[in-house]
Amino acid sequence: MCEALGRRYLIVAAVAINPGQAPTAGRLHAYIDEAGVRAHSRTSSDHFVMTAVVVADEDIPASQKFLAQLRSDLGRGPGDQLHFVALKQHEQRVHAAKTLGCQEWAIISNVVARKRHLNNQLPQGQFYLYTFRYLLERLSWFARDAGGVLSYTLAHISRPSMTLSELRQYEAALRHMPTSIEWAALDPKGGKIDQPKRIEMLQCADLAASAAFHAFEPDRFGNTEPRYLQEMAARLYRRRGGAITSYGLKLHPAQASTKAAYPWVAAL
Repeated sequence: MCEALGRRYLIVAAVAINPGQAPTAGRLHAYIDEAGVRAHSRTSSDHFVMTAVVVADEDIPASQKFLAQLRSDLGRGPGDQLHFVALKQHEQRVHAAKTLGCQEWAIISNVVARKRHLNNQLPQGQFYLYTFRYLLERLSWFARDAGGVLSYTLAHISRPSMTLSELRQYEAALRHMPTSIEWAALDPKGGKIDQPKRIEMLQCADLAASAAFHAFEPDRFGNTEPRYLQEMAARLYRRRGGAITSYGLKLHPAQASTKAAYPWVAAL
């Protein structure tokens, strides 16, 4: 596991100690993707994960260099799209997760939904937006503490798709809800929706989301693979004194049985 914590991780942790000396991070960008199936059918996945990878303006060249090197490591050509599901070998997936976990420019936040435990709490089909709300809250907290303004881009999903107008409608609705979103820390223009083949950092979000998904979702033999997520643990968003499940790895529904189901999470 990569031991380097990265300067932005250290900056955010330090805010809890010196809240009056929060540094100015400038412009931040969050790239968001998901893993798992949104549907609640009997045969769909038990978990749904939405993940953001955050990078500052000044670190975009470093993030591009990382993706170029990872393509080379995995035998892909320049400009080839990276997709976690296309990495068939375990060693390739470990390498992708481990190298992302060592990138000092990256901050990762995940929201993990236990879908089978949400049916009685949310109307069918609404948990996707609720999951997005949880993630947006955490992104806004990170930007607020870093003294920056954050823009975000969601990966376009074809089935079912969210249009840009629907995203705007939901953002407007959120502004009238009693959320914990720090709107002043988010780009007032709102989020964007784009394709991973056009915005390559969305490929980074795909890797992070899928790595987290495999830590929770059993395969056909009932096995999970927490190692992918553990290799990225140094990059998970956390604030000193705050639980990882409050920031970098939010589990919902938020109840004792959820935390009890994944006792290894507390050790990240």
